[in-house]
Amino acid sequence: MPLAVYILGLSVFALGTSEFMLSGLLPPIARDMDVSIPTAGLLISAFAIGMVIGAPLLAVATQRLPRRTTLVVLISVFGLGQVAGALAPSYALLFVSRVVSAFACAGFWAVGAGVAVAMVPLNARARAMAVMIGGLSIANVLGVPAGAFLGENFGWRAAFWAVGGASAIALAGVVTLIPRIPRPERKPELRRELAVYREGRVWLAVMITALAGGAVFCAFSYMAPLLTDVSGLSSGWVPTVLALFGLGALVGTTVGGRYADAHLFGVQLSGVIASTVLLAALALTASHAVAAIVLTFLIGFSAFFTAPALNARMFDVASAAPTLAGATATASFNAGNTAGPWLGGRVIDAGFGFAATAWAGAAMALAAVALCVVAMRPWTRTPRGGRRVSRLVAASPLASRDTGERAATQAAGRDA
Repeated sequence: MPLAVYILGLSVFALGTSEFMLSGLLPPIARDMDVSIPTAGLLISAFAIGMVIGAPLLAVATQRLPRRTTLVVLISVFGLGQVAGALAPSYALLFVSRVVSAFACAGFWAVGAGVAVAMVPLNARARAMAVMIGGLSIANVLGVPAGAFLGENFGWRAAFWAVGGASAIALAGVVTLIPRIPRPERKPELRRELAVYREGRVWLAVMITALAGGAVFCAFSYMAPLLTDVSGLSSGWVPTVLALFGLGALVGTTVGGRYADAHLFGVQLSGVIASTVLLAALALTASHAVAAIVLTFLIGFSAFFTAPALNARMFDVASAAPTLAGATATASFNAGNTAGPWLGGRVIDAGFGFAATAWAGAAMALAAVALCVVAMRPWTRTPRGGRRVSRLVAASPLASRDTGERAATQAAGRDA
């Protein structure tokens, strides 16, 4: 694995900490800004909306710029957005700072993912994405609990200042350690890349990714009040439990990245089924502190176990759009991160309580399971030659490569 991939993963640590740390900061932000917790939760959706819109826009806008320069500019803007958030005197300005930071974060993800995938062979795509997603996992292990700790002891603004400092370190790493990446020999053709969105497989992958991610963050976004108001834990326990979610995410990313290249659909389907079951279990047992703590770890595992496969699948079905594939994956995850917290907030506002967010998440995950089954279902088409071809084989780059190798071996045997 090239060193540059690991540097991108380290940079993602700062991005991921900012994206997810509000899960442990909603109560103090709500008090300081004089808004309800569901309204404060919209700051999570604001970041996700910025990611959804920013990923494709910035991928297109920067397609002819040098990759390293683009990464430097984006991580710089992101860091400035954290500083603006730390200084924001009102909820509205904090909301705007989250959207601006999200745009920069989305661009970095889209460009960085494309760089990571381009630097490795086809059968290592999921592992390369696992390294980048590993930055998110470490953010959940260290960054998010640290943000909750800072918010509890020094005020929520201290967490924003800390992420700004981490962004400066990431900027130094990108400037000094990311090599100059040559532009592709053939200039991207946006019109041709946009044609991939006519493919049903692409939209199916988008919906699965969005539902799988949104399911988990529907509950996780309100984990702090769930733990304190439903499970009966003190606020001092929140950073520890969030760290357990991150630890589960780190283990899940490692295991999922190891097996996703060879078992793409198997990892995808099993992970989403596990999330469905675990979220339902959390809804049923949230009042028991020990069960809530254990399930938080397991939900982190199941969510990030699936992530490398979801990313690799997107680069598979959108392989004809190298500029937009990474942006589409990023936008898909964050479409879920927009819908999940929003749905959770509506459930809370309706009076169902914080534990009901896990039921809503389980429903989203169940829908993702159904779509995974549809994506795996083989169908046949009849080309001009009359030979029927399975779409399931054609849909997988690994299967296609294996089929080609077998055909070549058989042809060589006939020639001999």
